[in-house]
Amino acid sequence: MSKLARHAAIRDAITSHPVSNQDELRRLLFKRGHRVTQATLSRDIHELGLVKTADGYQFPSDEGSGAAWLPSVERLIHEFVYEARIAQNIVVVKTSAGSAQPVAAALDAEGWPEVVGTVGGDDTIFVVSPSNKDAEKLLARIKELLA
Repeated sequence: MSKLARHAAIRDAITSHPVSNQDELRRLLFKRGHRVTQATLSRDIHELGLVKTADGYQFPSDEGSGAAWLPSVERLIHEFVYEARIAQNIVVVKTSAGSAQPVAAALDAEGWPEVVGTVGGDDTIFVVSPSNKDAEKLLARIKELLA
């Protein structure tokens, strides 16, 4: 699993329920398919800027969504997306293995009007647009970032 996918899983874990210690976080990651050592987990916590509070690990300044900690959508698309196609009002985005969820989170965080929401698997993202025309606009944006 990629570092970006692991970081996305950590963000998701700590925003979905309180995580009081590294061992609990390691177990949650294991359930999501990420095997990490204590040293890697410690490094990830530091890189994400997490702080330990009485309520468990959190983002500083209540950055609950973690969107501020994502790399730019431009960088993620350029590095991990290799194909995008339209299926009516849905844009199907293909990524390298383990990269779909961070790319989907970044697309959601952009607030583009062409994006109603995303569903990210391991290497595929379904991006729902309000209309077929909006899906075409979104596809053009993604292809521009791929160039």
